[in-house]
Amino acid sequence: MKAKILSYLQVIIFLGGGLALVWWQLHGMTDEQTHQFKNAFADANYLLVIPVVIMNLLSHLSRSMRWKLLMEPLGYTPSTKNVFTATMVGYLANAAVPRLGEIIKCTLLAKYEKLHADNLIGTILIERTFDLLTYIIFIAFTVLIQLDVVGGYVMHQLSSIGAGSSTPIWVKLLIVASVIFITVFIIKKIFAAYPSNKFITKVKTFFSGIGKGFAAIKNLKDRRAFILHTIFIWTMYLLQIYLGFKAMEGTAHLGIKAACAVLSLSTLAMIITPGGIGSFPFFVMETLSIYGILKAQGNAFGWLIWGVSTAIVIVAGLVSIIVLPYINKKSHEIDTTHTGENL
Repeated sequence: MKAKILSYLQVIIFLGGGLALVWWQLHGMTDEQTHQFKNAFADANYLLVIPVVIMNLLSHLSRSMRWKLLMEPLGYTPSTKNVFTATMVGYLANAAVPRLGEIIKCTLLAKYEKLHADNLIGTILIERTFDLLTYIIFIAFTVLIQLDVVGGYVMHQLSSIGAGSSTPIWVKLLIVASVIFITVFIIKKIFAAYPSNKFITKVKTFFSGIGKGFAAIKNLKDRRAFILHTIFIWTMYLLQIYLGFKAMEGTAHLGIKAACAVLSLSTLAMIITPGGIGSFPFFVMETLSIYGILKAQGNAFGWLIWGVSTAIVIVAGLVSIIVLPYINKKSHEIDTTHTGENL
């Protein structure tokens, strides 16, 4: 009962936070910003949205095929069409309730392919672990290729924090580092003193699962294909944003480096609120402000990309719900016939 209440509270808090961000962004604009926001949409080249849609679907297909590779060590060889449609239904569920989609897509695939859902959930944990590592690497890459822009922005923020204070910035940074070190030290001591605590056990299990995830990837039959799918997925994500820049006059001059920065922050936004509602446009707007883009234009671009991605998830997810029973009807009829013959 407590778990259900906490689950509902989590949904309400994160969804409510996302909706609050939507309200704040749209109602917090001045008349001039509202005018710029509307003009950005009015002048957009919507023909460029077509290849963005295609790349979005290709990234979902590639992700489905990569998930299928993780099932091979378990002896599972499900059809790609079932894996893809189950994945899209999962995305649709995630847009409403975080992590619900992972359970639903495993349950659906297990139902139509006659697999064990528990084993499939294990493959999801492995996939998410690898995604986290890839995300960290991508952030590091983004910072390295534009140290001048990111470094300048960070220094500006640090200067603003230190403004009006007689304490040097380096002293403040040293204090922060000391606090982090002491906190880590205390946490280690607590973990050692209470090894049987439920929360501590869960944390240890989580990090143990990450280690097992890496080990499982090492033992894949086709590691090369797994890596190539990962590169392709992130390339599609990046190109969607880059091409999206060209669709709007205010962002048309931005290059691939800015696209890397937007992807880094917008990925975080998708984690914070269900489907990135509210947080996605906000993070995009704040990121683009580093490159001198007006906040109204950056906000409009964020809403455009988020709107396209969300629309694809909704349409493809609903279509998949309808199509899944149909594409599996024939195999079900064959199974029924064989059962009847055996009788």
